Amino acid sequence: MSTEEMRQEQQFVSLAHERLDQLRGEAEAAVRATMAQVSTGRQARVERDIEVAEQSASLSALNAADSGLCFGRIDRRDGVTYHIGRTGIRRDDAERTPLLIDWRAPVARPFYLATGYEPLGLRRRRHITTEGRTVTALHDEIMDLADPTRTGYESHDADEVLLAALNGARTGRMADIVSTIQAEQDHIIRAPQHGVLVVEGGPGTGKTAVALHRAAYLLYAHREQLAKRAVLIVGPNPAFLGYIGEVLPSLGETGVLLATVGELYPGVHATGTDSPAAAAVKGRAEMAGVLAEAVRDRQQVPEKGEPIVIAHDDGELVLDWDIAVEARHKARETGLPHNLARPYFAFRIIDDLTTQLADRIGEDPYGGPNFLGPDDIAQLGKAVAASAEVHAAIASLWPPLTPEEFLADYLADPTHLDGEDADLIRRSGGPWTPADVPLLDEAAELLGEDDSAARAAAEAERARQIAYAQGVLDVSYASRTYEFEDKEDVDADASEVLAAHDVIDAERMAERQEEIDHRSAAERAAADRTWAFGHIIVDEAQELSAMAWRLLMRRCPTRSMTLVGDPAQTGDLGGCDSWERMLAPHVEDRWRLARLEVNYRTPAEIMDYAAGRRRGTDPGFSPPRSIRSTGVAPWERTVELADVAALAAAEAPEEGRLAVIAPRELHAELTGLGDDGPLDLSRPVVLLDPRQAKGLEFDTVLVVAPERMLPNDLYVALTRATQRLGVVTPASATPSPAAAG
Repeated sequence: MSTEEMRQEQQFVSLAHERLDQLRGEAEAAVRATMAQVSTGRQARVERDIEVAEQSASLSALNAADSGLCFGRIDRRDGVTYHIGRTGIRRDDAERTPLLIDWRAPVARPFYLATGYEPLGLRRRRHITTEGRTVTALHDEIMDLADPTRTGYESHDADEVLLAALNGARTGRMADIVSTIQAEQDHIIRAPQHGVLVVEGGPGTGKTAVALHRAAYLLYAHREQLAKRAVLIVGPNPAFLGYIGEVLPSLGETGVLLATVGELYPGVHATGTDSPAAAAVKGRAEMAGVLAEAVRDRQQVPEKGEPIVIAHDDGELVLDWDIAVEARHKARETGLPHNLARPYFAFRIIDDLTTQLADRIGEDPYGGPNFLGPDDIAQLGKAVAASAEVHAAIASLWPPLTPEEFLADYLADPTHLDGEDADLIRRSGGPWTPADVPLLDEAAELLGEDDSAARAAAEAERARQIAYAQGVLDVSYASRTYEFEDKEDVDADASEVLAAHDVIDAERMAERQEEIDHRSAAERAAADRTWAFGHIIVDEAQELSAMAWRLLMRRCPTRSMTLVGDPAQTGDLGGCDSWERMLAPHVEDRWRLARLEVNYRTPAEIMDYAAGRRRGTDPGFSPPRSIRSTGVAPWERTVELADVAALAAAEAPEEGRLAVIAPRELHAELTGLGDDGPLDLSRPVVLLDPRQAKGLEFDTVLVVAPERMLPNDLYVALTRATQRLGVVTPASATPSPAAAG
């Protein structure tokens, strides 16, 4: 019986892969055919681009599904059987019968939720293990104990497949968990899209995996909407984004932008570094008001009694305090950002100067009425408006500003802050830092972008292209007319022959020459600061500053967000250890909380050790419950820093990865553990600081100098291991002031 079951599953998997190959060929052909279409008009091109994006996503899903295509099967009590896989596949028959069910489809949900107590209509659940296209193992769970059928693959441990996955060696890249999603995780993954969902869980509870699979589920359930708007996933650092970067492509989803907060201002690469205290000052919510005041400071007026005198062909013009104050009041009254309100300020100044000039030129020496008519005054107004000196005077009072130049000037001389905070963030020159990016975004909102000149230039260029296209059509029409007029024997049907001007007009012809944007929605979103995402997922959400939250809320006006994190792991001084304080300014109490209580990553021995260290500063601390034990207790040792590399080499597993986690200030002394290039998590041994280790996991971890780490950072470092943990105290080490505090 058991051999026959294995043979049948192997036949099914082979059939599914044959159909997969066929569908992949069809998808490739569809993408090529759609790309080759000649579309006219902007809307047609947009629709074509969306179609290409959807077809490309389908092709990616088919390519990704090749490895581990089918991983499960459910046998229902009504006799219906469904195979569950990474993507959905239908048979090539008239009814389009389902061959393989996508793991996100509603009919697949009992595979994740059914239990012996609540079988959800199932007789049996089967886990199928494959290597490439070959079935290597079957694990059956009996849901209906009254069913006498047995296959020989019944599992004695319901968690056997899960534990095998958890005990597997790490590769330096996160893998998907579609075959082992647990019930508490499934409820979160399939939660409604709307609103803000906060997912809280301690180390190893699968928060990141749940968030990524939620992104894949939402893209499946709301494909049309999210394909156009894209999904943004925000991570704590570039190393983390590299670690998770293969999960969604492996699930066939490409309509996602992965970024840190420091990468969310197009054109800015935040390579600089702030001190923790400086980053905390920049991240405070008060900085929004501080920057707003700093912008108002740039909207100036002359001192009373010290007017600006402007040279003009018809005599000097005087721009005094009264004129400027009234103009500034009218401009501010519009409520527009600085650059967009500036024209109102300029128009009022020009109007007042024109009146001043008209009164002087048209003055009747005998006391009669001004002899200048409306047309004369209008001409004077044009002359004043065209004056470079007038514009220079206006610019000195209300200058046009870019966010970059404004913030650079502000950081060189911070105002509206107390002296200590101002000293912390004061900087002249240097690269932007991640904490600067939310300030740049805030400045962009306060300043606005006056794109009237760019729009006028674009309209002028479009008019030029239409005129050129019309000229081409006119030449075509004239040539055709001349051709027929010169012939004595003209075919009676010649006049029915269609020419270019018969089938297309100049505007449509000009549109065909416009450059087509073939970028995906995610690529367009990365280049557009004002892009509104369909959904945002934030990992390690507790680390974000108040200013970073202002930036993200602008990126998602619908407030469709999933936030995952653990306040107990807050490390940044600008972070927040309370969801209420974090979200209240943006959504008040309109958010939902879901908790993950089970620790899948960290063995009980390591979790108990980490919790014991944490209780030294937080006696009431309660960790998540670990579901597995390795029997290997963490060890402690005192060694010289120079010997840590040799210790790491001795402790490195034959398969898997080892991380040495140490305070940043000790890295220079830990020779032989890393290089100066980009962090590569696929290396057998990597050197990290606690902040870089957030969200990552390794088979073995050595924590160096725990006494120099802040309590939350130490908790993060101690909970990264899946198998073994060593704690190293450097000989003659002394606690850092921060850790001691």
